[in-house]
Amino acid sequence: MREFLISRRAHVTPEQAGLPDFGGERRVPGLRREEVAMLAGVSVDYYTQLERGKIRGASESVLNAIARALQLNDVEREYLFGLARPAPTTPAAHSRRRARPSVRASVQRVLDNLAVPAVVVNAQQDLIAANLMGRALFTPHFEADKPNLARFIFLDPRARDFYVDWPLARSMTAAMLRLEAGRDPLNKDLTALTGELSTLSPQFRTDWAEQDVHEHRTGQKVYRHPEVGEIDVTFDVFELPGEPGLSICTFSVEESSPSADRFAVLSSWAATQEFGSRQRATVDQGEQPADSAPPTREST
Repeated sequence: MREFLISRRAHVTPEQAGLPDFGGERRVPGLRREEVAMLAGVSVDYYTQLERGKIRGASESVLNAIARALQLNDVEREYLFGLARPAPTTPAAHSRRRARPSVRASVQRVLDNLAVPAVVVNAQQDLIAANLMGRALFTPHFEADKPNLARFIFLDPRARDFYVDWPLARSMTAAMLRLEAGRDPLNKDLTALTGELSTLSPQFRTDWAEQDVHEHRTGQKVYRHPEVGEIDVTFDVFELPGEPGLSICTFSVEESSPSADRFAVLSSWAATQEFGSRQRATVDQGEQPADSAPPTREST
């Protein structure tokens, strides 16, 4: 809480908050504590206590006032309220949200009948399932025993080439993981992942320290696929009914665009790969066969 509030007030200048700037050097970037307290209508002592982490019991009206003072967006506001809520005392509800080795057969059939690439991910960005085009689009990621988007972005050197805007991919991924950590502090898999990335990746440590939170819903990405080149895609994220914590991500391209031509090439290439039938069999069985590792390419 302390680090989050400090980072958010550092992003708001007195001018943005509508406060007079009397000049002179400021010891801290952005707003001072007393300025946030004034904007929120609380005492400086009370806000200082909140910033020190003593936020249990803070009323909804106080949290809303602080969110307005710090000009938080909807996702940041949700994260603030999540930090203020006590963690559940039992992990039973959370155990249902852990990663599963597969999705329901009916969900896989939906994926297989989509005309666009689609993957299923969980809170810690594990790639749980995919259709043929989804696996083809993210083929470097699926070469890992346990494919994970965040682990690939921060730990695999190929990520710098695959993600055309790699710094943005890094920062957005760290921000998504932080949001999920606030939503579910008892998620041991997510805690283990962030610990692993913090240990192994200086870039993750830098991005994680920014305290940003982000929720992927829709937007644009550019991938540099090793087989077909750059593809400019629009992604959309849909929560998976009946599977808390899982989402379907789809990727589409504009018609008659260069990316549409590359999608056609990707589809033809995917049809020649063995991973399509092997992946569907693995998902339907709900287990990982001993010989299920995807074939490696000499080019990688």
